[in-house]
Amino acid sequence: MPRHISEERKTAYYVGMGLQILGGLLFASTFVTSLIHFGDFTDFESRAKSDGFRAFGGMALLIIGGIIRGIGAKGLAGSGVLLDPERARDELEPYSRMAGGMVKDAIEEAKIGLGGEAAKVIMVKCRSCGGLSLESAKFCQECGTKL
Repeated sequence: MPRHISEERKTAYYVGMGLQILGGLLFASTFVTSLIHFGDFTDFESRAKSDGFRAFGGMALLIIGGIIRGIGAKGLAGSGVLLDPERARDELEPYSRMAGGMVKDAIEEAKIGLGGEAAKVIMVKCRSCGGLSLESAKFCQECGTKL
């Protein structure tokens, strides 16, 4: 399994990200120009067309950029464009490894034990009934006799 992402996929990822940024700026610019020209109805029709084109164009670039970015990040099979489970597994391997590493780091930081090493428990056998109790117990858990 490859542990790296190809240059083509990296390029597609960054192109998609650039399209998303451009689309977001175009879309946001419609609000800025609307605020600047608030209450000014001179040449309203041409400004409305311009704002509409920028808004819809920006949304289209956001969507197209997101699709290209997803394909660049996960590959064709990993993003579901191609139905090839083996290839998808190979293309998603770097992300699976990254996610597993992030979870491992979080567990280590929280000092959570996952049962990798069992703690030793010492039990004491009662002379009276033969039941087992913890070493720190003063009385048998089965019959109550002093240990």
